[in-house]
Amino acid sequence: MLNDYWKHFKSGTDIRAVAMDGVEGEPCELTDEVVERIIGGFACWLSEKAGKPCKKLTVSVGRDSRLSGPRILNNVTRVLSSVGIRVLDCGLSSTPAMFMTTVDLSCDGAVQITASHHPWHRNGLKFFLPTGGVEGGDVTAILEKAEAGKKPTQAIGTVEAVPYMTQYAARLRELIVTESDNGDKPLSGLHVVVDAGNGAGGFYATQVLEPLGADVSGSQFLEPDGSFPNHIPNPENPDAMASVCGAVKAVNADLGIIFDTDVDRAGCVGADGREINRNRLVALAAAIALEGNEGGTIVTDSITSTGLKAFIEQTLGGVHCRFKRGYKNVINEALRLNAEGVNAPLAIETSGHAALRDNYFLDDGAYLSTKIIIKAVQLRKEGKSLDDLIAALPEPLEGCEVRYTITEPDFKAYGERVLRALDAYAAKHGWQVADDSREGVRVSFPKDKGDGWFLLRLSVHDPVMPLNVESDTVGGCEVILSQLAPFIEKQTELRRK
Repeated sequence: MLNDYWKHFKSGTDIRAVAMDGVEGEPCELTDEVVERIIGGFACWLSEKAGKPCKKLTVSVGRDSRLSGPRILNNVTRVLSSVGIRVLDCGLSSTPAMFMTTVDLSCDGAVQITASHHPWHRNGLKFFLPTGGVEGGDVTAILEKAEAGKKPTQAIGTVEAVPYMTQYAARLRELIVTESDNGDKPLSGLHVVVDAGNGAGGFYATQVLEPLGADVSGSQFLEPDGSFPNHIPNPENPDAMASVCGAVKAVNADLGIIFDTDVDRAGCVGADGREINRNRLVALAAAIALEGNEGGTIVTDSITSTGLKAFIEQTLGGVHCRFKRGYKNVINEALRLNAEGVNAPLAIETSGHAALRDNYFLDDGAYLSTKIIIKAVQLRKEGKSLDDLIAALPEPLEGCEVRYTITEPDFKAYGERVLRALDAYAAKHGWQVADDSREGVRVSFPKDKGDGWFLLRLSVHDPVMPLNVESDTVGGCEVILSQLAPFIEKQTELRRK
């Protein structure tokens, strides 16, 4: 059982913590000593998992653009090589690329140093096997070894610099050339603005799109800078989306692409400067994934709109499986369905994590963007645009999210009690509870009662209960919230953030 100190490094299937001084009240936690112990634990765990001694293991290591990345990468490579492991130092890399080293370079494992969209002073570690990203239980096992100070016997390993991102970019270019069927410069005449947010995604403009003939003028923040001086690299951040939308309109581009820091997520912008994000991005990805997979199942997280379900099932002829929040949850559900013989080609969160079956169910923002660009090229030949593909998507007029902090120490048990009580409360008031919810309590309301729905759920990792509300009528969200208010007021350990 992990003690509280080591437990706090775990964030779902990742390790995350403060990695630099500079923010008052948040001292550096991911110190050299802590990194050494975690990587020592990882080396023990990987040796056991692979059934090989360390001297027969190959592990790749990469990082995003964070300022603490070089320090942590040096520590990771030093510890791994000190126990006999062959280490491939990939330098600045995307998270999906690090998984792909297990495919292309036959690595037994991979380590990515990233904290995704979190603030500049935080960082973390993600671990991969050839089967995919590790599970939460694996992270716990690694931290248990770190807590116990376990580390393989010292031996002489090697560290090799490997510019794998060059090979990764070439793979994406080949995919565009092959599937576009439009010559060796298939993107000629296509104007794409890329916003990398000063993360690791700048390569996509210069190494993938531009060599294939795309006009990438107007692209912004391609240079890696871990202080993130322009905006948070996060497709869900309103300022970030407003920035890339403005950049697209400023140069009259055909399409905009925005990545998060480590490029496992992406968002889009149409030629009109309107964002293709959240439900619109899910709809676009579903339309692409269901081509050749007629009647297939699209697995999403729990907060997707009612209109999206109608679009997937009625317009696209697919099946919508509304599952749980958490990208690993949707991916694992899609894997489970496929193992049972269900045709499920796509797992996607509204946050922009999208994993396609034809790409190892790897959540990869660059791969998703590549499939979207291929579709844009195909549609141009027909005189159509990406917007035409999702024109039939019914979209809500309003939406909001309210977050409640749980003050009860055992927050998971308390949150589950709240949800059971809400289920009973809804039944008592004759509310329409969704019969396909796999997370939290989702209730729909008719036109005269708010014309929309709410979902109250328990956060995957934190003492928080998010409440998502959507309505197809102006003012409907407020009507729905007012009906829920008497119930919320009785939950004494909930505090609105």
